[in-house]
Amino acid sequence: MQTANKCYLAKPADVERKWYVVDATDKVVGRLAVRIATVLMGKHKPTYTPHVDTGDHVIVLNAGAVKVTGLRKPQQRVYQRFSGYPGGQKTTTLAAMLERHPERVLHEAVRRMLPKNALARQMLKKLRIYTGERHDHQAQQPEPLPL
Repeated sequence: MQTANKCYLAKPADVERKWYVVDATDKVVGRLAVRIATVLMGKHKPTYTPHVDTGDHVIVLNAGAVKVTGLRKPQQRVYQRFSGYPGGQKTTTLAAMLERHPERVLHEAVRRMLPKNALARQMLKKLRIYTGERHDHQAQQPEPLPL
């Protein structure tokens, strides 16, 4: 007689979420985004389950002070968006994006590292990015995220 393998599958009601805070000053965008995406998915926990959102909340401060490697990357990296109308494709360089909306650079990097499904959109709601030192989540008692 063969016994079935016992695997732990987390249920949404059993997930305990923690809050983490990250200072993005002088951090490389890609390396920081990998760590944030891992925490949002919950892959840092032993209770990780692919079809359940087991991740934690992440608060990022000083998003405008991130670094990129490479001298020409700010001019060569291009972000595209499309309005849906004919001729409605708009492109922006990384340098222009860091100047106008610095939080979107990190948001896009993290979003592209998450799975492409409805669960990822739910995970992305747990990410809060601020360009300055202040945030409105002191009541949640966030801990510093070990990088």
